[in-house]
Amino acid sequence: MKKDLGPAGANLPALRSHNAALVLDLLRTAGGPGISRLELADRTGLTPQAVSKITARLRAEGLVTEAGRRASTGGKPRTVLRLVPSAGHAVGVHLDRDELTVLLADLTGATVAERRRPLDLGSGAGPVLDAVESEVRALLNRGPGTDPTGPTAGTVGVAGEARASVTPPAPAGPGGAPGAVVGIGVAMPGPLDHRAGVPGRVTGFPAWDGHPVRDELARRLGLPVVLDKDTNAAALGLALRPAAPGSFAYVHLGTGLGAGLVLGGALLRGDRTGAGELGHQTVQLDGPPCGCGGRGCLEVLCLAAVGRGDLGEAARILGTGAANLVRLLDIDQVLLGGRVVLGAPGAFADGVRAVLAGLGLPAPVTVAAGPRAVAEGAAWLVLGPIFGQ
Repeated sequence: MKKDLGPAGANLPALRSHNAALVLDLLRTAGGPGISRLELADRTGLTPQAVSKITARLRAEGLVTEAGRRASTGGKPRTVLRLVPSAGHAVGVHLDRDELTVLLADLTGATVAERRRPLDLGSGAGPVLDAVESEVRALLNRGPGTDPTGPTAGTVGVAGEARASVTPPAPAGPGGAPGAVVGIGVAMPGPLDHRAGVPGRVTGFPAWDGHPVRDELARRLGLPVVLDKDTNAAALGLALRPAAPGSFAYVHLGTGLGAGLVLGGALLRGDRTGAGELGHQTVQLDGPPCGCGGRGCLEVLCLAAVGRGDLGEAARILGTGAANLVRLLDIDQVLLGGRVVLGAPGAFADGVRAVLAGLGLPAPVTVAAGPRAVAEGAAWLVLGPIFGQ
């Protein structure tokens, strides 16, 4: 997965060593069985001596541990290393139009704790961010006024580089020491500017336009915060799974409709975070008005069909949008997700496949995302840079 470097001075843990990040990412993808130093050297192109120095520092920081020995083709058995998942954590926040999901993920992206509550995005930034602050503090067992840089803080970094220092959550790292929280990823409906950390005129909720969501949450919680669109976050999480397709569209149908795009292994955001606004394609000239200000948008037509209980028609409309993406971007696969799709996965997968097949488009269609997909992807917004992603 190629890295979007984001804005200069982005509020993220700084990672100076590209080589250390390469090693950590290989350890992440190797999983529980681990990987030897010689294999790391072979796959990274680094010298065995450089790999030994990097892994020694990572072990000293508690990010890596030995996982036994493996027989070699000659000489003594090779020591196998593996990532310590509990050595660090990230918070993922999904701000949907009617629900808030907050979860804690370890370094592999696995969820170790989760909280959900009803939410009205239209109640305004103040009450919504109050709810986010409350749920994150409850998740991390941090009371108001906790000093995130106090003596009980945990740290995580790469080979002695700049780190985020915060009050640790309950999960234990190596030797029983708690793993650090490296930051908070927040995903919400667009449009928004992920570089500035500011939403735009969210469809149906224009009062959010220009509110400094990222900076306000960082100030309230004393943690680095990253803001991105819900579909981008979900696509990022899917792209970092083992054996993920190199190019795909994640099509999300829930309280809204949008897409996250991965092309050549890289998440396509666009300079203004405007890529993937699938729901606001005009597919019916002079059609019904949409909250975005347009008429005949894919989202308003698809959600109207869902509201009537006509899932076959909704799937056909969704398939039309997916076909437009396949034709425009020549993507390898269409991945479906979102609350509405998960309520009738067979109907939507079959309906979208039928549209693509009828147009002679070969891209496979799969329901690939569960109910946590956006919140899990939000956690990867802050975990990814640790691994050079």
